[in-house]
Amino acid sequence: MIVILGPTASGKTQLAARLANEIGAEIISADSRQVYRGMDIGTGKDLQDYTVNGRRVRHHLIDIRDAGEKYNVFEYQRDFLQAYNDIVGRGQRVVLCGGTGLYIEAVLKGYRLMPVPENKELRERLSDKSLAELTEMLRTLKERNHSTMHNTTDVDTSKRAIRAIEIEEYYLTMPVEEREFPAIPSVLFGVSIARDLRRQRISSRLRTRLAEGMVDEVRGLMSRGVKPDDLIYYGLEYKYLTEYVLGRTSYDEMFVKLETAIHQFAKRQMTWFRGMERRGFTIHWLDTTWPMERKLDYIKRYGAEQ
Repeated sequence: MIVILGPTASGKTQLAARLANEIGAEIISADSRQVYRGMDIGTGKDLQDYTVNGRRVRHHLIDIRDAGEKYNVFEYQRDFLQAYNDIVGRGQRVVLCGGTGLYIEAVLKGYRLMPVPENKELRERLSDKSLAELTEMLRTLKERNHSTMHNTTDVDTSKRAIRAIEIEEYYLTMPVEEREFPAIPSVLFGVSIARDLRRQRISSRLRTRLAEGMVDEVRGLMSRGVKPDDLIYYGLEYKYLTEYVLGRTSYDEMFVKLETAIHQFAKRQMTWFRGMERRGFTIHWLDTTWPMERKLDYIKRYGAEQ
């Protein structure tokens, strides 16, 4: 399997689609928010990127859940394996592409995970804690569990932090039955992007998406019954735009806070990928500014056609 990873605005999806088109592969998405239907502009699905030379590159694990639902890494493992087996069973190759490092690492390392039930007593006990307090509790639990799950990308709201603590508590106190997950031989490629260029692209793309109707997308989700708290739970665009739609912040304040949050998010993505290297993964890095043909040649040179 070929893995293409990188931070937001690095151009990884276009690269994955071009590669898949050339080598006859299908793409499995590794994006924790693009699984939701109706959350298109805010998650940057850019589905047009999957059309190459007039041909639609087949992709999986996008638009598989309704907005408002909760989706987690356990479910992603299950859905990934189903998609992977389907693709390979039809004699096709697989390209895994995305920016959610936890999802990528979960299928490459084969974490043995179990579904974690809600702990109402724990949730009530933590309900009056601040985000800073919850973050510190989570850090302590991760140290005790020797866990690499739940980085700060996952805990940018109190609700998400409580769920992360709930999961870590469960694995700390309950025996985890091993669940078979196959080892998948993979070669990893990362798309790097200089900090200044990344910031420029993020800011430009944010303005474009707002002009394309990102605020109306949030209003539409709410009008279809998606609760504001559920949208805020998803973080980033949906958090700040929902607060704006609800009248809790001005447009200018929303833009500044959201722009800052996306820049911080991209930085955390790179921190996760560098952490993967420290945890034993080899990532072959290529520069986003390279011409597309050079990127494709680079990937092929390091084994994409073996």
